[in-house]
Order: sequence, then structure tokens, then C-alpha cells
Amino acid sequence: MLRHVYPDADIPVVQLIDENKPASFHFEIGRKLAPLREEGILVLGSGNLVHNLHAYAWGRHMPDPYDWAVRFEQEAKEMMVAGEYKPLIEYEKLGPEALLSIPTPDHYLPMLYVIATRQQGEFITFPIEGVDGGSISMLTVQVG
Repeated sequence: MLRHVYPDADIPVVQLIDENKPASFHFEIGRKLAPLREEGILVLGSGNLVHNLHAYAWGRHMPDPYDWAVRFEQEAKEMMVAGEYKPLIEYEKLGPEALLSIPTPDHYLPMLYVIATRQQGEFITFPIEGVDGGSISMLTVQVG
């Protein structure tokens, strides 16, 4: 993904995801990385808040996203804006919509790094929104 932004590959990149670790582990690493933002270091998470390939409309036109995907995305956005991170870290407890939206954590965990870098008084915005194929969220979460 970064080669489109930095085609010369002239910036160092460190990948952090270990999906065998709990979500709290990833959030805490994000907290520890937060001071790097003040040094001009970009903390980037690439994934999808909702990522269920089993429900994806492969080769079919999906006029509307699944209701569960929309509900989970909206609930997650509200929690992010309010700074209520504990439920997002313990997403397995959020119910069936979360479990459908996050059948595996590999696409969800990068978002935890990003929101963990939020500092007091910073806003969270969503410059890109939408669901593709019924079950893949294209939501972009921006801190600051």
C-alpha cells in the first residue's frame, strides 16, 4: 500500500501486527508510539474496521451494505469519537455485529494502533466512509 504514496521506498517502515497477541497488546503499543507523532513520524494502520470475506458479494452487485456491518461501523465510530476505547479493545464482547464484522482480527488491529495515538484535545475524523461488497468497510480513521 505504501509504495503508492512513497514509490521510491525511501522511508523506513516497521510492521507491528502479531495477530496472536490480544487486542490490548496492540492498543498499548499504539500508546507507546504516540510520542513519535511529535517527531513527525507517521503512525499508519492499514486494514478494515469491518472485514468479512465470507459474506462479501463476490461478483454480485450489492446495492446496500449488510445492516450488521453498518450498525457495527456506526457504533465503533461513536466510541472512537467519545474516546471510549475499552469496548473497541474488547470487541469480542460487543455482540454478534462485532463478531460478524471481525471474524479474524488481522484487519481490525491496525485501527487500535491509530486510535491509541490520540492525545488530549485531538479530534478523530473519518475522511473516507463506505462499505464495499456488503461486508468490507472502507472507513478511514484520522487522528489529529
